[in-house]
Amino acid sequence: MAIDLSDYEKNSEFEGDYKDALKAAQKRLAYVHFAHIIHKKRTVLAFEGWDAAGKGGVIRRMAAEWDPRYFEVYPVGAPTKAEKDRHFLWRFWRDLPGDRSISVFDRTWYGRVLVERVEGYCSEAEWRRGYDEINEFEAQQIDSETNIIKIFLHTTQETQDKRLADRLDTPEKRWKVTKDDFRNRAKRADYLAAYNDMFKNTDTRWAPWAVFDGNNKKAARIAVLNYVAERMEADVPTDFPEADPELLKLAEKAFGYKQPD
Repeated sequence: MAIDLSDYEKNSEFEGDYKDALKAAQKRLAYVHFAHIIHKKRTVLAFEGWDAAGKGGVIRRMAAEWDPRYFEVYPVGAPTKAEKDRHFLWRFWRDLPGDRSISVFDRTWYGRVLVERVEGYCSEAEWRRGYDEINEFEAQQIDSETNIIKIFLHTTQETQDKRLADRLDTPEKRWKVTKDDFRNRAKRADYLAAYNDMFKNTDTRWAPWAVFDGNNKKAARIAVLNYVAERMEADVPTDFPEADPELLKLAEKAFGYKQPD
């Protein structure tokens, strides 16, 4: 079924107690993260969406209870000269996770078929070829047992404008607003066309897109956190190993430890 962003503009209020729901989702994510570490799994979390759609807020809350030694967040900006001199996927290969780790990308390799396409930073032949290159790149990660979870946060123009205004009105948030936000806003129709093509060409069975209505921050956060937990739970064994007998003996000798029945 084709993805239509207009289906994600309901702006539904979150039903229930947000604090309780957030706490429960974070506890669920913490549990699966421990299993992820124990079973030496690898996961890539790829976030895309409009400016001010709430990606950063979702990522902060998603990782709030994770062990910081086993995940890294990569905020993806314009490529450096060294990165421009190489294939566009080169810089992302460097940041893929090793065993036990999670790589969180705040914007991704999809820049090739989004901002680079819209702004003319690459040729049409290059961004059209990019779909196959991205699909093959993601298939390679799946084949090497790296789980890929792709999330898109959608907002209407009205919601985006309100959030940009709020950032400008709030001294500690003004740094988030850049000229790029207004450049991108002026080309919303072009970006909509690019998003539609992106979904059509890269919503694959091995790396599907999950789109969320980001017009209500609380509802979006809870929905994304539970989705990530669900996808990780499906990939990570939930059983935990028995305690190492040698460690039990050391604990008994050190402080009289006895394992409960």
